[in-house]
Amino acid sequence: MRIKGTFLDEISHDIPHQNWGRNEWDKDFGSMKAVGINTVIMIRCGYKRWITFPSRVLSAEESAHIPAEDLVKMFLELSEKHGMAFYFGLYDSGKYWINGDYEKEVELNKRVIDEVWQLYGHMPAFKGWYLSQECSRKTGQIIDLYASLGRYCKEVSGGLPTMISPYIDGIKNISQYTSDTVRATGVSLKKHEDDWSEIFEGIKDAVDIVAFQDGHVDIDELTDFLKINKALADKFGLECWTNSETFDRDMPIKFLPIKWEKLRLKLEMAEKAGIENGITFEFSHFMSPQSAYLQAGHLYNRYSEYINDHKV
Repeated sequence: MRIKGTFLDEISHDIPHQNWGRNEWDKDFGSMKAVGINTVIMIRCGYKRWITFPSRVLSAEESAHIPAEDLVKMFLELSEKHGMAFYFGLYDSGKYWINGDYEKEVELNKRVIDEVWQLYGHMPAFKGWYLSQECSRKTGQIIDLYASLGRYCKEVSGGLPTMISPYIDGIKNISQYTSDTVRATGVSLKKHEDDWSEIFEGIKDAVDIVAFQDGHVDIDELTDFLKINKALADKFGLECWTNSETFDRDMPIKFLPIKWEKLRLKLEMAEKAGIENGITFEFSHFMSPQSAYLQAGHLYNRYSEYINDHKV
């Protein structure tokens, strides 16, 4: 199992910013390429009032702050330079869909999709879309949201693939604002299967790739959940990837790079479940040689040794 893609977490609310410019990002793309990463997924183009590109839609509708640099353009240019595919992450209002107004979230994002495709659709590295609203169960109108946005992305872009990265409502699904690391119970295998069977049925023509986050369940449960994810994706015609998190959810300090043995074990479990592609959240903070976290560079070294030892 190899990590072939990573999220780009340039708009975040719970991970410290690294204050990189083009030179740092260029170097990081080179480090990604050196360990076989060929896809980058911008996790969101904006969250609340913070955005990654000079969006007239979001500045007008959400009073968003125009960034000093057009990060979307920069990421697309660096993706082309390093031979990578770029997936554009949609806007997360942080309020509309969370509070039940799914229609407003969809309407606003459709205008963003139009704007983004007009600005960047001609750029060669633009290869797909990421639906940034993450969920773990069939709640509210999440099926309608995914189906509407996925279909619209495809319609606008001539059928480019769409991706989601949901999570599992396991015992590690804990708020980042508490020092707790586990809770008493998590979702059962049966409930997880039932919910995602219904969701996949409703989005199968709108979403192409599902990459479940692998950090919310106990490690002893992970294989069983991975097998269910793969079987359901196969049943409904979706590609099943794994989002192998490179940060550690088992520590009260949130969040630090994961122990290498944990990451290796999760990758091997995904391989045994029949999953062929892996992405991560996320390389630049938790696995990069130039991360603000010193131990991230050591994780990079251990992973480099691992893939060199397993060359075929």
